[in-house]
Amino acid sequence: MNSNISDKDKKDWENFLSKEESLPNKDLKISKNKKISSKLCDLHGYSLDEANKKINDLIRNSYEAGISKLIIVTGKGLHSENEKNPYISKDLGILKYSVPEYIENNQELMSLINDIKEASIEDGGSGAFYIYIKKKITK
Repeated sequence: MNSNISDKDKKDWENFLSKEESLPNKDLKISKNKKISSKLCDLHGYSLDEANKKINDLIRNSYEAGISKLIIVTGKGLHSENEKNPYISKDLGILKYSVPEYIENNQELMSLINDIKEASIEDGGSGAFYIYIKKKITK
């Protein structure tokens, strides 16, 4: 520790500690200019083809509309009929795995996306995920 602290610095520090106010956390504040717009899509009951088409359209439309975050609810696959069919993968046929894989394998869609992450518990946890859409470039 530096022992060359000035008397003014010591006094300022003691003054700060004696007050009950705290410094604002700038990381938690969202800029007034920055709006986070989001959209929710629940894919429960969709077939794999229907879900992929819905996601394709949703990502493209959201990019055009300036929506920055999509919350995609796929469910956890607990009630999936795939387990009854021995010719279908128990994991890869379930929307939870198949929809993100479809997106990641589609370069056109990935060019519109910044990131894909698992959702927080309040938005569905492991039965949902976020898609963060890039801002549309206007010329």
